[in-house]
Amino acid sequence: MSSEEYSKAYKAGKRDYQSRMLRGVRPTLPVLDDILPTKGTFSEVPLGLVQIPMDQIVGTRHGGRSNAFAGNFMPILRENTEFAQKWATLSTIHENEGLRDPIKAYEFMNKFYVEEGNKRVSVMKYYGVTSIPGTVTRIIPKRTDEKENKIYYEFLDFYDLSKINYIWFSQEGSFKKLQEAVGKGTDEVWSEDEKLTFSSAYSRFTAEFKARGGEKLPVTAGDAFLAFIKLYGYQTLEEKTSSELKEMITKSWEEFELIGVDKEVELKMNPTSEKKPLLSRLLPLSSPKLKIAFIYEKTPSSSAWTYAHELGRLHLEQTFPDEVTTVYYDNVTPETVEDVIGEAIQNGCNIVFTTTPAFTQASVKAAIANQDIRILNCSLNTSHRYIRTYYARMHEAKFLMGAIAGAMAENNKIAYLADYPIFGAIANINAFALGAKMINPRAQVYLEWYKKKDSDALENIRKSGANIISGMDMVIPEESSRYFGIYRMEDGYPRSLAMPLWHWGKFYEQLIRTIMDGTWKYDDKSTELKAINYWWGMSSGAIDVICSDSLPIGTKRLVELLKKTISSGEFNPFSGVLYSQTGIVQSDPSRDLTPEEIVTMDWLAENVIGTIPKADEMLEETKPTIQQQGIEKKG
Repeated sequence: MSSEEYSKAYKAGKRDYQSRMLRGVRPTLPVLDDILPTKGTFSEVPLGLVQIPMDQIVGTRHGGRSNAFAGNFMPILRENTEFAQKWATLSTIHENEGLRDPIKAYEFMNKFYVEEGNKRVSVMKYYGVTSIPGTVTRIIPKRTDEKENKIYYEFLDFYDLSKINYIWFSQEGSFKKLQEAVGKGTDEVWSEDEKLTFSSAYSRFTAEFKARGGEKLPVTAGDAFLAFIKLYGYQTLEEKTSSELKEMITKSWEEFELIGVDKEVELKMNPTSEKKPLLSRLLPLSSPKLKIAFIYEKTPSSSAWTYAHELGRLHLEQTFPDEVTTVYYDNVTPETVEDVIGEAIQNGCNIVFTTTPAFTQASVKAAIANQDIRILNCSLNTSHRYIRTYYARMHEAKFLMGAIAGAMAENNKIAYLADYPIFGAIANINAFALGAKMINPRAQVYLEWYKKKDSDALENIRKSGANIISGMDMVIPEESSRYFGIYRMEDGYPRSLAMPLWHWGKFYEQLIRTIMDGTWKYDDKSTELKAINYWWGMSSGAIDVICSDSLPIGTKRLVELLKKTISSGEFNPFSGVLYSQTGIVQSDPSRDLTPEEIVTMDWLAENVIGTIPKADEMLEETKPTIQQQGIEKKG
């Protein structure tokens, strides 16, 4: 019987050998001796007895053993050899009582190379065993700036806490995100029960993931698992049956595919202008009635951000009185938003706008479960395929605001109040600083974050001596405060100079028109697997600057000129040579920063006095938004 098993294993080995030869890759086992860096550039650490995942045993320690096996560890020596007889004997032992003796192996970059026990590994791989005990020596390379090396060092930190070696990621920062996703503190050690629970959950997921064809994706099972539990929650896995889990994985498949796409987000910089076919223009079909839900985190009377979107909703009703009806839900929290989206869909809404980055994950889950509903989330650089996201290029307006501030700052000191250190916010700060410096080369921008813990932003501004201040973009109607936009402090009172405008009504109007006239589909090219993010600027009317009557006429003319050149695309605020607080960012005088470089900016301009705070320095209320959109998320 065991000779028959060897014959089957031998045939599997030959097939794999020939396949690798045809692909032009090494047909036999990798040899660690051939892979190791030069002596003196790595260290060895004994790990003792370890349970080794069979999938991660990829080669042999020395070259002498390599040629007995194909690259899949199946034997390739003929059936009449002593090797074949020994393999067959081990096969019989495994079938009758199991192979229990530990192998001896080396671990390098979380792959294992066998020193003693190659035939045992071959037999157990043949029988589909998932792991094998082994005495392991870890080989640790020196730190480098290479991505794989950085990920490995993140794994070492994770392993110290969990002793888990069977999960791997292709992206930096993922081990820390996993620790957070399963509810563990950054440096919290795992208990034995937690390790068993995780092993069960991960095994269930990977079994369904591989059955669906996950090994063909350019991502690891760990990448997909992390994306899954970040979307649905770690506890969800325990509660789902195998059939439910399988269905959820199938519906989430494009999310997994996106992980491996280099350019995850396609930024749509302007409204779609693609023309419809002539026949459809001559014979227009009646547009279906649209019922649109707007979901707000706060109320229009308590939040300027919500109020701006509420104005956008009312603009839609006025613009499309016969084609559109709208509803809104306010005071929604990250904990209740899933139920609220479900209620909106249950009430017949076929379009849902969720108006804060804190609602992104719930939006994706709802979109996966209701793929005939259009769900859009107001966030930037969000790489989810099932929803479209939208935001506005506020940095264009902030550049103009900076120019105004630079022109009006008599002592060259300007204060800038910021709220969240998220995607887009850093570009706003830097654009403002560049605008100020263009008009006034000596201008300095004092940056204060008013949502920091124990922040005393106004007192710090007073101490800086700045009398030109960039405050909140706008205020709610019930507040009589004039501490918004650009203002000048005169005898202790603010005098408004200009304010930026988020014109969400124009934004929503143009998005809805693409649905009504059928051009929505042109943005979604089926051949390209990218998330779609509408990121419109002044040219679309979604962003503007309103100047006060008290602003000097020359400054107003300058603002209009800059607005015209930015709207036409003739001028990019982030063009030419750029300097950060720590040195040169861009040295090419003819180059503009790309949209992606602007969105993910994580540096401050040289004339900014201040820093970018860490997430743990911010108020608790900022946590949901920063978790989703925080600049620390980069990488």
